[in-house]
Amino acid sequence: MSEKSTVVVLGASPKPERYSNKAVRLLTEKGHHVVPVRPGVDSIEGLPAVGTLAEVAGEVDTLTVYVSGNVSAGMERAILDLAPRRVIFNPGAENPQLRTSLVAAGIETVEACTLVMLGTGQF
Repeated sequence: MSEKSTVVVLGASPKPERYSNKAVRLLTEKGHHVVPVRPGVDSIEGLPAVGTLAEVAGEVDTLTVYVSGNVSAGMERAILDLAPRRVIFNPGAENPQLRTSLVAAGIETVEACTLVMLGTGQF
């Protein structure tokens, strides 16, 4: 991992009690460059948010997914085009078909909680 890797949070919430919002905060505290993705929101936790994955610029180390499998199924092409090194499917965001497509494209996939991974040094 580079000294300041880019982590995209798909389904980031502006609500502080949501896990996706907590992930944005903890990733930022840990020194990552965080890009929240949430349509119709200008910023989350003081960071500029984008509405779609197509708006994410540059190389992406990790995409952490906080949207349901039904939602991410419609984003398969955009996720493949983003070409992150790794995709984390958080609890409730599992999508076996998308995971198969990502693995076939050479993208590492993990089914785990980003917050737990960060808290235990596994991120």
